[in-house]
Amino acid sequence: MTKTIAELQREMAQAMDHQEYELAATLRDQIAALQPGSMIRIQQPGQMGVGTDQQALKPPKGWKPPPKPDLMTRGHKPRGGKR
Repeated sequence: MTKTIAELQREMAQAMDHQEYELAATLRDQIAALQPGSMIRIQQPGQMGVGTDQQALKPPKGWKPPPKPDLMTRGHKPRGGKR
């Protein structure tokens, strides 16, 4: 069951009234993740990168990295000469 932002805010206010601050912080994080345009993502267990607390993100299927630039042509004008 997915709760709405208003329901979570109500629960967070009740938790603050009962001095359950850890529950209120958890609810605050859930509210932030549900906000439109939020950059916050809930991390999935077992998806963390090695030696970090950040989730290792995988590129979408079919994505190819762009080609690397040719190091021999960097810094030159199209018709020769240095910039």
